[in-house]
Amino acid sequence: MNDSSWGAPPQAGSHGAQAGYWGPTDRGPVQGAAPAGPAYDAPEAQQTRPMPIVPDVPADGGHQDDDRGAARPGGPLFRDETYQNDTYRGGTGSSYDQSHGREPYRSETYRDETPSAQPHAAVPQNSDPMPDAAQPAPAPKKSAGRDLGAAIGVGVGLGAVIVASLFVVKAVFVGVIAIAVVVGLWELTSRLQERKSIKAPLVPLALGGAAMVVAGYVRGAEGAWVATALTALAVLVWRMTEPPEGYLRDVTAGVFAAFYVPFLATFVAMMLAADDGAQRVLTFLVLTVVSDTGAYAIGWRFGKHKLAPRISPGKTREGLLGAVSFAMVAGALCMQFLIEGGTWWQGLLLGLAVAGSATLGDLGESMIKRDLGIKDMGTLLPGHGGIMDRLDSLLPTAPVVWLLLVLFVGSG
Repeated sequence: MNDSSWGAPPQAGSHGAQAGYWGPTDRGPVQGAAPAGPAYDAPEAQQTRPMPIVPDVPADGGHQDDDRGAARPGGPLFRDETYQNDTYRGGTGSSYDQSHGREPYRSETYRDETPSAQPHAAVPQNSDPMPDAAQPAPAPKKSAGRDLGAAIGVGVGLGAVIVASLFVVKAVFVGVIAIAVVVGLWELTSRLQERKSIKAPLVPLALGGAAMVVAGYVRGAEGAWVATALTALAVLVWRMTEPPEGYLRDVTAGVFAAFYVPFLATFVAMMLAADDGAQRVLTFLVLTVVSDTGAYAIGWRFGKHKLAPRISPGKTREGLLGAVSFAMVAGALCMQFLIEGGTWWQGLLLGLAVAGSATLGDLGESMIKRDLGIKDMGTLLPGHGGIMDRLDSLLPTAPVVWLLLVLFVGSG
C-alpha cells in the first residue's frame, strides 16, 4: 500500500497534534505509543497519517512498511534479493531522511523496537531451482489395465481346449459348457452374498444349470425351456428350508441367475446339435472374440469419446466402431467359408448383430459389477478375472447367432 493511501502530509507549522500522530508532542507521550528511540525521535518528522494500533507481535503476512520499523521476515523472498543493513526502509540517503537532516535508519536485527517484540527467525531459502513453467508435463502413458502376457496365454490355452473338444467329440464340448456354467454360477452367487448378503441357492442352480445345457443339446429348445422351469421351481423349494427373512430377495436372485447363465448357454448347445454344429459354434466364438478384440484395439489406440461413462468408463464410441468393423469382416468370411449355404452379405449382418449384442452383454455385466462394487467377478483366470468376466459377451450373443443362423441357413 502506498503512502498516499494513509492521508495527506501535514501543513507547514503544524505540530502533529491530529489523531493518529505517531511521535512526540508538546502534550507528552501519546498513550499506547512506542517508547522514544532512534526510530521515533526524528525532529520535525510530523505526520498526519492515521496509523492502526499494531500489536506487540506483528501479524503474519504483513508487508507494509511503517515508521515504527515493523518486523519483516529475516530471509529474502527470492534468491536475487538481499537485505542490506543500509537499504531497509528506503535505503541509505532516502528522500525522507535527507529532507529531515537525520541519519538513515539502520538495523542489524530487523526487529521491533518495543520491549515486548521478539526477533523473527530467518526464512529458510530454497536451494532447488525454480521449475520451468513453460515446459509441459509429460503425457501419461496408456495402459491396458491388465497383464497382457497372462491374458494372452490363458486365452490361447482356453481356445485350444475349446477347439479340440469341439471337433473331436461333441459330447465333450457339452461338458465344457456345463463346467463353465457351474463355475459362472458359483462366482455370481458368491459375489451376491459377499457384497449384498443375497443368498441365491447354489446347489439347485448348479444341478439345474448343467441339466439345462444337456437338455438343450438333446431335446432342443423345448427341452431347454422345461429344464429352465424345473430349475426355477427347485430354487423356490430349496430356499424354503431357511428362515423366511429375505426369501423373496433370494429366490428372485436365484431365478435371475438361472436365466442369465445356464439358459443363455443352452443356445450354444443347440447350435452344436446341428449337422454343422461345430462350424456354427466356431463362427459364434470367432465373431464374439473378434468383436471384443476390435473394440479393445481401436478403443485403446484411438478412443476419446466415452460410450457409457456411468456404466463402463473404459468403453468408447471409437471402440464400438472397431468392434462393428472387425466383426462384420469376420462374419463375411465365416459365412462364406465355414457355414454351408451361407453368403458374405449374411455374414455382414451377422457381424453387425454380434458386435451389438456383445457390447450390450459387456455393459450389462459391468452394470452388475458396478452395483456390487467390484472390478472382476473372480480371479480364476489370470489376466481375465473370472469365468463370468469371459462369458459376459458370449452369453447374450449365443441366442442372437443361433436365431440368425436358423433364419439364414435353417436349423440343420
